[in-house]
Amino acid sequence: MSEAAQRKIEVESIEILTELFGPYDENIDIIRKELGVEIFQRDTVLVINGDPVKAALAETVINKLIMMIERRERIEHTRIRYAIELASEGNADLIDRIMQDVIAVTYRGKQIKSKTIGQKNYVDAIKKNTVTFAVGPAGTGKTYLAMAMAVVAYKNKEVERIILTRPAVEAGEKLGFLPGDLQTKVDPYLRPLYDAMYDLVGAEAYARMQEKGIVEVAPLAYMRGRTLQDSFIILDEAQNTTSEQMKMFLTRFGYGSKVVVTGDVTQVDLPQGKKSGLVEAVDVLKNVQDIAIVTLSHRDVIRHELVQNIVKAYDKYEKTRNHQR
Repeated sequence: MSEAAQRKIEVESIEILTELFGPYDENIDIIRKELGVEIFQRDTVLVINGDPVKAALAETVINKLIMMIERRERIEHTRIRYAIELASEGNADLIDRIMQDVIAVTYRGKQIKSKTIGQKNYVDAIKKNTVTFAVGPAGTGKTYLAMAMAVVAYKNKEVERIILTRPAVEAGEKLGFLPGDLQTKVDPYLRPLYDAMYDLVGAEAYARMQEKGIVEVAPLAYMRGRTLQDSFIILDEAQNTTSEQMKMFLTRFGYGSKVVVTGDVTQVDLPQGKKSGLVEAVDVLKNVQDIAIVTLSHRDVIRHELVQNIVKAYDKYEKTRNHQR
């Protein structure tokens, strides 16, 4: 067994230390527990005691977190654990690289950046390819990042309009029995897209863009028979498309357009026996040039850390069940 090592980190201010430790020392406690080291404070110096390898990892992670705080980045629990994972794999340098690129700035001035390697690969794929598929669980930023890229493309005059669409799959209720006209009936299916646009450009700007035809949010069925040129087109919840719908959608875009298709293949709401158009498309198009297929995992979940644990638990359950079959 190797002898314990001690590492020291000089921190510039008490304010940085306070943010680093977090409420009730929650942030530092994660590093202590994950790496099995002791961490304590002497004035503005952090002292790390433990196994030499683990102490070195803790020092690396803490230095990266301090850099984030100096850049006014938030250091949520999921990001601390992700930084520990990357450092443990010998990929500490990627922590900085992920956080360097600002994808977009919301109307409130908030910077949108990739938070994981998977997200960075996804954003890079959208930049480089005409069609990008993003497959992964809830909370990985698939839709939000695509919409941020769409807003940036419009502001940079790379496209003339943004088309957001989803299949209106009925989950327990028949559309015909719901009150209101067709738009009222399909709006609940499209609400997550509206919410993301409000966050990115603001409700007033969104209303103006929609009025001018710059932004269109519509059910997938509305895409039939159209050719969409100079557009940034996002198909969300694509796991709920049939094979026919997916083929129809993928043959709608014209010159000057970019397409992003997002979905979670573990959450298909199609009737029993119906094959998901997303599952089929990923298989059919995996070797086609100018089409990227990005797979995100529980490691890319950026919502509450419990969401990440839920995704991991379901993944484990599905693997066990498939093995038993």
